[in-house]
Amino acid sequence: MPEGVRDIVIQPADPDALRREGVELVFSALPSEVAKIVESNMVEAGFPVVADTSAHRMDPDVPLLIPEVNSEHLAALDEQRKKGKGIIVTGPNCTTIGLAMSLKPIQLKFGIRRVLVSTMQALSGAGFFGVPSMAILDNLIPYIKNEEEKVAQELLKILGEYQGGFKFANIKVGASCHRVCVLDGHTEAVFLETVEETTPEAVKECMREFRGEPQRLSLPSAPVRPIIVREEVDRPQPRLDRMSGAPERARGMATVVGRVRSEPALDNGIKYVLLSHNTIRGAAGNAILIAELLKAKGLI
Repeated sequence: MPEGVRDIVIQPADPDALRREGVELVFSALPSEVAKIVESNMVEAGFPVVADTSAHRMDPDVPLLIPEVNSEHLAALDEQRKKGKGIIVTGPNCTTIGLAMSLKPIQLKFGIRRVLVSTMQALSGAGFFGVPSMAILDNLIPYIKNEEEKVAQELLKILGEYQGGFKFANIKVGASCHRVCVLDGHTEAVFLETVEETTPEAVKECMREFRGEPQRLSLPSAPVRPIIVREEVDRPQPRLDRMSGAPERARGMATVVGRVRSEPALDNGIKYVLLSHNTIRGAAGNAILIAELLKAKGLI
């Protein structure tokens, strides 16, 4: 057994057991059907919960958070606290995180009418039993259950506003999701229409300049630049770019964008390719960054 984990005590998912051990914060990465019950029990018992599951993502008083993108949605916790119990904050689907990160500066600067995305998603996103080895070798799986619906629904909540309730963004979203023979790192081809006319150079500039609350607060897991724009014609690539991000402790936390260009087939059309590490930025790393943000803001 690795030294780093051999002293960790496995406890039942029981609030009383956790309280006896002095637990102050609960992270959840359970299967969704189990998570819905366990996470609710933890909140009911007064614990703050940061969840990587889909069980409560679309609840009307639960922030669906990417700290750089929509930290203001933490205002929804005021509604949760009125119940006199714990709180819960969720992280999005791993595919949604890189997409939302890349779109946020464009939305702020130029507005967005429509987003179309075609994904090439890594095997690790399916889990150990997700795709049999002989099914993916020399192959591509053009279907991931519920993924396309999650991307469209979650993106609109994240890019929307919170004003005593969540107001979803008025953006048309279409997604086609595919599993490819890559270990880590989701690649996405993005096509969008902006409200205001723009250029590839202006889009790249606003991405490079984009900073969020984690950068302003210098949170430990925050990358200095949440979006890294590359100029090479053949980047980003999963093997070369999935661990992007600085400083060292933030490796894998940056979204990498390349091939930014105009798309004449769309009104005010822009297209680009992005890469996001699905198990670091798309899951555990985002959850840790959420917890750091909650701590920095005095919410836990």
